[in-house]
Amino acid sequence: LHEGDIAEMKTGEGKTLTSIFPVYLNALTGNGVHVVTVNDYLAGRDAENNGLVFKFLGLTVGLNKRELTPAQKQEAHGCDVTYTTNAELGFDYLRDNMVTKLEDKVLVRGLNYALVDEVDSILVDESRTPLIISGGRKNTAALYLQADRFVKSLKKDDDYEVDIESKTVTLTSQGIAKAERGFKLANLYDPQHTSLVHHINQALKANYTMTRDVEYMIATEDGSRDIRNAKIMIIDQFTGRVMPGRAYSDGLHQAIEAKEGVPIKEETETRATITYQNFFRLFNKLAGMTGTAKTEEEEFRNIYNMYVIEIPTNKDVIRIDAPDLVYATKEAKYKAVIEFVKERYNEGQPVLIGTIAIETSELISRLLKQAHIPHEVLNAKNHEREAEIISKIGQSKSVTIATNMAGRGTDIKLSDEIKELGGLCVVGTERHESRRIDNQLRGRSGRQGDPGYTQFFVSMKDDLMVRFGSDRIGAMMESMGLGEQAIQSKTFTKSIGTAQKRVEGNNFDIRKSLLQYDDVMNNQREIIYEKRNKILDNTSIHEMVLTTYRHHIEDLVNSHIPPENYLTEDDIREITEFVNENLLKIDLSENDIKDKEANELIDFLSKKVIEEYEEKIKDLPEEIVQEFEKVITLQVLDNYWMEHINTMSHLREGIHLRGYAQEDPLRAYTMEGFDLFDSMLQKIDKDVSIFLLKAEIRQNIERKETTKKIITNDKEEKTTKKQPKRSQKIGRNQICSCGSGLKYKNCCGK
Repeated sequence: LHEGDIAEMKTGEGKTLTSIFPVYLNALTGNGVHVVTVNDYLAGRDAENNGLVFKFLGLTVGLNKRELTPAQKQEAHGCDVTYTTNAELGFDYLRDNMVTKLEDKVLVRGLNYALVDEVDSILVDESRTPLIISGGRKNTAALYLQADRFVKSLKKDDDYEVDIESKTVTLTSQGIAKAERGFKLANLYDPQHTSLVHHINQALKANYTMTRDVEYMIATEDGSRDIRNAKIMIIDQFTGRVMPGRAYSDGLHQAIEAKEGVPIKEETETRATITYQNFFRLFNKLAGMTGTAKTEEEEFRNIYNMYVIEIPTNKDVIRIDAPDLVYATKEAKYKAVIEFVKERYNEGQPVLIGTIAIETSELISRLLKQAHIPHEVLNAKNHEREAEIISKIGQSKSVTIATNMAGRGTDIKLSDEIKELGGLCVVGTERHESRRIDNQLRGRSGRQGDPGYTQFFVSMKDDLMVRFGSDRIGAMMESMGLGEQAIQSKTFTKSIGTAQKRVEGNNFDIRKSLLQYDDVMNNQREIIYEKRNKILDNTSIHEMVLTTYRHHIEDLVNSHIPPENYLTEDDIREITEFVNENLLKIDLSENDIKDKEANELIDFLSKKVIEEYEEKIKDLPEEIVQEFEKVITLQVLDNYWMEHINTMSHLREGIHLRGYAQEDPLRAYTMEGFDLFDSMLQKIDKDVSIFLLKAEIRQNIERKETTKKIITNDKEEKTTKKQPKRSQKIGRNQICSCGSGLKYKNCCGK
């Protein structure tokens, strides 16, 4: 862990305690350590328990939570050891790169060493979804409702087709014709209808690939069933937990709200985004620990340069992992599950039933009630009781249904009586698309040399088998007329393993593609964030502003040189008109610049513009000028960056179509993204130059509160308020406060 690798230790072998050593060692440098966990409960528990050791050894310990104020977050991140969830840490980083004052940043020690608990869950499973901070509002609710009504009127196979394997939905030619009739359009795919096509596609996805109580659930704050107070909550498909404060991007969340009839939140624009891969690669050193990572070692090596080291168990694993029982239908499978659980329950053996979706856990719960078997249900709907439920799993006659056991992090203790009965019995109601999640479920039994038993029940109608299983095997089972009988066979087990490998391969390709595209944005993000940090870190950015003027003049002149390779009379006229209209108060004539070479003209115009700007600000207090320059520059930079993020998102949305023209989509995205970014930088220089020269600063010194109004093109654009400091520094060009009437630099400031 100290060397930046991944320790794979089986469940119950002591990962949490082991982490104390590398965390303490790296915290001694004084640069801070972040211990990253999958949820607030584990972060709080470990901060409290392990924190006792760190505090005893003289270190400070912080807990970073979502509800903390910026000041409290600064304190938490300023500690030697900080416990946090991955999402909150990532959002803190993005928010830090949106602040307008240096003192508002919360990651005060930067990103030094991160130790990631449940590293496969965070760096692999969750990395398919980028972190996004949104803002602003778009009035698009009506369009989502119209699109939803339209797609609900469509017929499967006739109007739309679903690709089960890739979980995508597309309109057929008949469906396109129906859309054109319904929305009264001549051509649905005309460029002016891009927004409508996007809304229809999201409505199709919401209605025909997203399932309630699997990918999302409906929740009300007061627990009532009133749909008017309801909202859509995302369920993490790998842990079964609700993801508070998270929403699907690109309008999918609104499409699901329209589908379910809950109030539609106003759609927002992306203000900042980063993938988990690129965020965690910002740390100087990254390490991780989990019980299941070896199957993903190639991905860890390729993306994070981390190796997976398997740590042998302290005591040999004596748990019995029975071969899968395969059934032809789901009905036969569930009936067998209930019979199996009933048998174990009557013997007094504790049973943990694992499901991969809330709807399955609720179905099993209904079947157990019918069989009069008392049980607890642990899923996204009652995760608040998680620790309490899990602590009782090992008790006699305990039956617990859990949706995706990944990273529960609570110890399951067995009495001697339970050990004699065979330990904890784990029942899997279907195979997860990831072998790691199955292994995590199995790993709840047989900890630290305890006895245990695991049994998976599989149906050829399970989603995994339908999407990736062998049709030949399913047909063979039906032809044999097995009915409710199960089959245990190496062929079937191999078929299941092959299906899981195919899904894992697909998911790896998705994550790899996401990262490749985000790498393009990441290079641009680093440049913009570096610019922001330079603005925030320096008291004065005056020299930077003067450089911006020169860059803008260079862009202006150089843009007129092609195609003739020299400045024509028309070019001279256009440059003169632009400079007089936007940059200078005292007009230049064409004769002033007409005989100058390009470089000579750039020098001449830059000097003129800078002289006029210096003249404009010479009598203003120094600190007012400093803040004025920072506010304008940051405002322009942030506005263009947000616009660029959305432009790049739209570019990527359709870039895959370039493949039909024998063009590499990623290469096209990279090249066009570079051109867009270069153009954006030129626009930033242009707007900063024009705004600073055109804007006026008005001060009302008589009032206790100073109000500055930035005026551009005779139109008020922004009003900001600044509280005056008790002792304000007098600028060198200000009238001296002693009453002499002289400037400060010629009076008391000599």
